[in-house]
Amino acid sequence: MTDPIVAFYDRHPYPPPVDDLDAIASRSSTGPDRVAHHLIWPDRALDSTGSILVAGCGTAQAARHALRNPDAEVVGIDVSETAIEHTRRLIERHHITNLRIEQLAIEDVDRSGRRFDHIVCTGVLHHLDDPAVGLAALRSVLAPHGAITLMVYAPYGRIGIYLLQEYCRRLDLSTDPADITELVATLGELPDGHPLSRLLRTSPDFQHDDALADALLNPRDRAYAVPELLALIEGAGLRFGRWERQAPYLPDCGSISETPHAARIAALPEAEQYAAVELFRGTIERHTVIAFAADDHASGHVPFDRADRLVPIAIPTVIAVDDPTRLPPGSAAALLNRAHTSTDLVMFVDADELARFRAIDGVRTIGELGDGARALVERLWRHDLVVVDATATAPAAAG
Repeated sequence: MTDPIVAFYDRHPYPPPVDDLDAIASRSSTGPDRVAHHLIWPDRALDSTGSILVAGCGTAQAARHALRNPDAEVVGIDVSETAIEHTRRLIERHHITNLRIEQLAIEDVDRSGRRFDHIVCTGVLHHLDDPAVGLAALRSVLAPHGAITLMVYAPYGRIGIYLLQEYCRRLDLSTDPADITELVATLGELPDGHPLSRLLRTSPDFQHDDALADALLNPRDRAYAVPELLALIEGAGLRFGRWERQAPYLPDCGSISETPHAARIAALPEAEQYAAVELFRGTIERHTVIAFAADDHASGHVPFDRADRLVPIAIPTVIAVDDPTRLPPGSAAALLNRAHTSTDLVMFVDADELARFRAIDGVRTIGELGDGARALVERLWRHDLVVVDATATAPAAAG
């Protein structure tokens, strides 16, 4: 029997198709993004990622990766013929030569006959009939020292979505245009206190009919709390490396650090810390993880014990708010990453720390930033304000 997910995405392609990727194409000649690369591999050279698999590539994701990584060989797979066709149009429009696209299920990925340095699987695994089988298949095609970027839904921040999914099932709503039109009208009358109200105001998944169908009428989706996700990763023969944005999970970042429980949480094993902070926040909608093979014990680590040779790089979405009327006494600025959705994830710095932060240029090492810079950079790193280039600390044969 045909998997209902295939029919669903053929009829409701996701993300909503785009006509062009001109903004990305105009930057494609600049080569790999240094920040994105060193977030995953602090000590690997930029040119060490020769192959990328986008598993469940949707309508445009594989084309985006191919344009952003012009020197890499990119393979995109998806079960939806509609998604494949939209990607092929982008390939033709932008004359993309480093992307091969194939209609293929994740569970059958080993048919590609090769291994990949970077596997990207975001927003897909939770729609599979057996996510564990799918993740194990991806692990089987991971190259030595490769990494998997994995995103799955989280339960607590999506509670409003799951309430409305059940509501739609009870009313036997279909994805026909008439039913979706009526659903949109009904959502406009939701009580202000409904758990979905915030997402209706902020999420792009409610601005387009196909995206609305993906959120509320999808025939299969499940969510993973932190312990469930970590068990899924371990069961596939993988090792948790880091959260793509880690500050929301750490007890020393954000408002949780000001509570009497911060020290108690910090005394727990790391996995328990993440689980506790997820429960404290209650609004995390998705988890994005960087994972490595279980027998790869080196990849992804930042060697802060060799800090003098590490080069911090500021993340482009970081800003410094230095308006004194908005700062606590003794602070010269509040540093924040605009990519965070939690507004409490702010790092306050004094005048000396602000000067050192502004001296971070992607060239100076921590040693060149002066005494005390290691502790500052490690705090910046934990708050998702910098990544670290550790290539100068790697053995000569690395990469």
